[in-house]
Amino acid sequence: MYKLGVDLGGTKIEAILLDETLNVMERKRIPTPQNDYQQILNSISSLVLEISKNISDFSLGICTPGAISKQTGLIKNSNTQCLIGKSLKEDLENKLGKKISIENDANCFAMAEATLGAAIDYDLVFGIIIGTGVGGGIVIDKKLYPGRTNIGGEWGHHTLHRNGNLCYCGKTGCVETYISGPSLENQWTELTGQSLSLPQILSNIDNEIGIKWKNEFIENFGFGLANVIDILDPDAIVLGGGLSNIDFLYTEGKESIYNKVFSDLVDTPILKNKLGDSAGVFGACML
Repeated sequence: MYKLGVDLGGTKIEAILLDETLNVMERKRIPTPQNDYQQILNSISSLVLEISKNISDFSLGICTPGAISKQTGLIKNSNTQCLIGKSLKEDLENKLGKKISIENDANCFAMAEATLGAAIDYDLVFGIIIGTGVGGGIVIDKKLYPGRTNIGGEWGHHTLHRNGNLCYCGKTGCVETYISGPSLENQWTELTGQSLSLPQILSNIDNEIGIKWKNEFIENFGFGLANVIDILDPDAIVLGGGLSNIDFLYTEGKESIYNKVFSDLVDTPILKNKLGDSAGVFGACML
């Protein structure tokens, strides 16, 4: 059976069609309509129909920001706000006359890297996204484990510092408020009074303030993932998102993780992703 995947991103919608041996047959990207739920439905439907016009038998997976509530069936926790409270899965199934699988972007990332990417040789994989937000997904024996209520892997909302930074989720001290891109930029502004982008900051950390900022980042990164290893003990962790391109996370960052894990043997591979910003659409195919 062919596999068709769609990645609904904040700025682009990408669709890809794989054949039975997982070769790419068709691929297309279009802009995401902004703040218009109905137009998003129409764009996804049109893209699916175009990509699948020459085949009849295919599975369909959707990668979306946010997750489906098991209680209501509606989208929750999405940074594409026009999706929140909407029955995206049901509405797309009605428009296309076809059953679909749908998961959030972190789960699709983990699925892609565990089945086609950097962690293909490992059984229990924890895939994480560190970018504008912080998320994660768990894949066991090439199958996604979303958890009882679809929050499996949400390490970004573990409490890292009690009574710490305020998070949009309503709690304080979440991992996301310390090691996401925006939070790291905010920390730099607090230290220096300068407002810089993360790439600009990373080119200015060879001084006392820069070293302090970097050390705090590495320490929080280490505690966050050491907690995950203590609970899950995965065979591999794969880093994705914009911050996965920071080289010191695979050296000093890995050492920081290892120093905090509750074990006399710590050798969990910390891997850089192989599929880049296409992980979501490949993961959607593999659902």
